[in-house]
Amino acid sequence: MRAAVLRAAAVPAPYAGSRPLSLEMVPVPEPRPGELLVRIARASLCHSDLSVINGSRIRPLPMALGHEATGVVEHVGDGVDDVRAGDHVVLVFVPSCGSCRACSAGRPALCYPGAESNGSGDLLHGPAVLRTPDGNRINHHLGVSAFADYAVVARESVVVIDDDVPFDIAAMFGCAALTGIGAVLNTAALREGQSVVVFGLGAVGLMAVMAAAQVPGTTVIAIDPLPAKQDMARRCGAHHAGAPDDAARLVGEATDGGADVVLEAVGSARVLEAGLQLLARGGALVSVGLPHPDQEITTQALQFAGMGRRLLGSYMGDAVPERDIPAYLDLWRQGVLPVELLHTDTRPIEDLNESLDALAEGRVVRRIFTLDK
Repeated sequence: MRAAVLRAAAVPAPYAGSRPLSLEMVPVPEPRPGELLVRIARASLCHSDLSVINGSRIRPLPMALGHEATGVVEHVGDGVDDVRAGDHVVLVFVPSCGSCRACSAGRPALCYPGAESNGSGDLLHGPAVLRTPDGNRINHHLGVSAFADYAVVARESVVVIDDDVPFDIAAMFGCAALTGIGAVLNTAALREGQSVVVFGLGAVGLMAVMAAAQVPGTTVIAIDPLPAKQDMARRCGAHHAGAPDDAARLVGEATDGGADVVLEAVGSARVLEAGLQLLARGGALVSVGLPHPDQEITTQALQFAGMGRRLLGSYMGDAVPERDIPAYLDLWRQGVLPVELLHTDTRPIEDLNESLDALAEGRVVRRIFTLDK
């Protein structure tokens, strides 16, 4: 099978010239007990993939990238009795064990064994199964490695969906939808009549805009330096949109004393600091983007106890995938979440390297790749 493998990180832009991902032929791995073999139908390019390539997220190499995808189950390993060959599935980038401290508290996105296996490039139920033809290990990306014809994943890394959901739609629900929608509905728990500011209008930020707009009586303010992204946010339901320099003015005009929620989907410490200043008393700043580990924030400590403001981290939107993916797909079916607006185009997997620049420069929202030969 083909797999897009990264062998050197901290690759600078432009990416097309350096071609950091090599499409390699590797043996199709066999699922072990508790695992599945999935034929990948569509895989999306996400900023989290780019963060591994540019060195912002440190991962063990070589690694087969790709974590947002959908496909069809080809084969199930021993002990898997609730998923069958032929089932359509969305892949999820945090496999939850179901019994650790986080899972027991109802927060599977923070699963301890899932985080450990993701960080080491392994799978939840054992070591990496990807190999080069001569037997050398290739690490898994977030338990998925979806830029490939097939993926062996833990049963806990998939959610079964209805067969009639188009692959180009389903592909966006394993990361962008869970993260953006979940940040609004789960982490922030946005309530009727509240105001929300979304910084960063990539797929995650635009999913957050859609989710906020469907809560009755909300005021949604979308911020991004690119006019095209601002226009897209308005199509997704934002009431106001502008550049970062416009943020304070827009919040002042649209709210009474600041926003109830500010959601940061950029991955920037400076944006987090700016967002904190836009909050109303008692407001919540939700950190969704993944800044480089070297970035730090500096702020007046009194903002929290003195003004009742909260800083909330949101990983994978605090989602419960088995619950949330079907629920979000239902909202899409009802026309409440028009996620098809975010689908820029579908390209063959051979276009991956050229697409890295388009994503980094904001020229695409969700470019989806087909693995059809």
